[in-house]
Amino acid sequence: MSAIELREKTPDQLREELAELKKAQFNLRFQQATGQLENSAQIRVARRQAARVLTVLNEKAAAAAASE
Repeated sequence: MSAIELREKTPDQLREELAELKKAQFNLRFQQATGQLENSAQIRVARRQAARVLTVLNEKAAAAAASE
């Protein structure tokens, strides 16, 4: 998901997306530990997607603080 698509979402939707990404990241780490992970690049992708969501959340929080 691109940053442009994320910026269109509400903060609540972004928090839900972040929770889902964190769960996926945990599952990928668990698969890697048990030797079941076929594509280790998925861990990197999940981590970057979570960081992207956090960045957009922080942008929205900063914009809300600046408007007050």
